[in-house]
Amino acid sequence: MASGLSWFGDYAARAAITALVYAKTGSVPASAAAFALSYLPWLLGGPVLAALADRYPYRKVMIICDLARMGLVAVVAVPDMPVPVMFALLMATAMLNPPFEAARSALLPKMVAPDRYVLSVGALGSLGQAAQIAGYVGGAALSLASPHLTLAFNAVTFGISALLLAVFVVPRPAALASEQRRTILRETGEGISIVFSRPVTRAVATIVFTALTFVAVPEGLAAGWAAALNRGELAQGLIMAAAPAGLIAGGLLIPRLVPPAARQKLIRPLVIIAPVVLVPALLEPPLPVVLVMVFVVGFAFGAFTPILNGMFVQVLPSSHRARAFGVMNTGTQLSQGLGLLAAAGLTQYFRVPFVIGGWCAAGAVAMVVASAVWPSAEVIDAEIAQTQAANDAAAKLAG
Repeated sequence: MASGLSWFGDYAARAAITALVYAKTGSVPASAAAFALSYLPWLLGGPVLAALADRYPYRKVMIICDLARMGLVAVVAVPDMPVPVMFALLMATAMLNPPFEAARSALLPKMVAPDRYVLSVGALGSLGQAAQIAGYVGGAALSLASPHLTLAFNAVTFGISALLLAVFVVPRPAALASEQRRTILRETGEGISIVFSRPVTRAVATIVFTALTFVAVPEGLAAGWAAALNRGELAQGLIMAAAPAGLIAGGLLIPRLVPPAARQKLIRPLVIIAPVVLVPALLEPPLPVVLVMVFVVGFAFGAFTPILNGMFVQVLPSSHRARAFGVMNTGTQLSQGLGLLAAAGLTQYFRVPFVIGGWCAAGAVAMVVASAVWPSAEVIDAEIAQTQAANDAAAKLAG
């Protein structure tokens, strides 16, 4: 509930901020810059900021981040705020996203049993997609009345989120004891190392980052794709909404309907299906077919992400979870951004459907290669057992 409220308010605020900055400046680049500020902390120092979450109790980190964001956004909501001051406040607000998200990701495995974790990740992922759709639509609608009111609403959602966490989440000790702490840069390096030095975590990171480089392209090029179909803003909105809708369906259905023992077997086909289903864009199909294609992409990604997430968390030392998730979150932002920039550059020379189809054909080859080096079930099970034994020993020592 806390995450859903925060996400909904945050996406609504992004829509409102974009409208507000454009109304103040009349500049499209300025409004786009205001929207992009929320991504900068992940790119500039996401792993370092996320490493802070392992030093303190995760619940406490989330509450402090929520309360600080509530105050900052409330100030942004004050009418007649100068645009440079607004940008500075928004940047400060965005800097609190990495430690909050890292703490939330690391806290979830402590709250649910291992056999329920994949279901929980699927439910949260689907909730996030629903919050994104509702937030953008609701924020745009509220902004017609008052962008300042929308921002004030976002501040309230952060406050309610903090209250829910304080009342309903059990306090737990910090993952990293004070005597285990090093310099923040060294701890950040340990988080990066834990992701890329182990076979399973490295394989998960490779699959996720490679997939996002390709499957995020339809959403980013939706306006151009709609124009290529001789359709307008409605078609653009439908294309952009089809992927989140598929993510919701895949994240809810596959983890619930497929038993745990069979989930690993679905990873290879699902990660290959995700880019392959967009290759027919080369044939320039009509809008209904495009929507089905994009929905299936979202469904496949929403289906395999919780499975990979569940595997990822099982092979992580409990003292490194927030840092590792910070590395993954930063990688997802970079892979999406670089993929969109590369594909957008190609649209200067080729029609958008050709770019999407060709880009995803290359993605299908990349995913076949990535899935071919996927660790065997024996390697995965052995690493899970080894990590579980180490986590149990550390818990006994701490207790």
